[in-house]
Amino acid sequence: MTALVQTIPTPDGALTILVDEAQRVLASGWTDDHAAIIARVHPALRPTAVDEGETDAAHAARAFYAGDLHAIDAVIVRQRGTTMQSAGWAALRRIEPGRPLSYSEFAAELGSPQAVRAAASICARNAPALFVPCHRVLRSDGTLGGFAWGLPVKQSLLARERGEI
Repeated sequence: MTALVQTIPTPDGALTILVDEAQRVLASGWTDDHAAIIARVHPALRPTAVDEGETDAAHAARAFYAGDLHAIDAVIVRQRGTTMQSAGWAALRRIEPGRPLSYSEFAAELGSPQAVRAAASICARNAPALFVPCHRVLRSDGTLGGFAWGLPVKQSLLARERGEI
């Protein structure tokens, strides 16, 4: 499979987006390192070749950064994981901008209130960051927790979604 990769500038730094032939986002993140983005893709979905080109998702990312926080909602993503991971990634897309959940609340959304570590793992294994907004999940005490692309990016995204930026 040949994929397309595009890196765009954002206020949070370079955002690289990897899409398949159908323009579904396989992975994205705040880096210009294409290899780091490709490495986040499930091995069964990893492309055999990657070309640079224009992605539809880049338009949505630019709109998000321009203030249309729901522009990312319509972007189609493609991930592979367990049934619980798939349910978790779908649940992440339902979290409203500016209304983050705690890992405990996220676990409860998945029907497993005691599975806080599993909920955190779902966020950690999320390849199409921004488009599946795992940054909207926080620790129970309201602190940021982890984020693959760094806590300053997570903090900035949350501030943007609260209307502070």
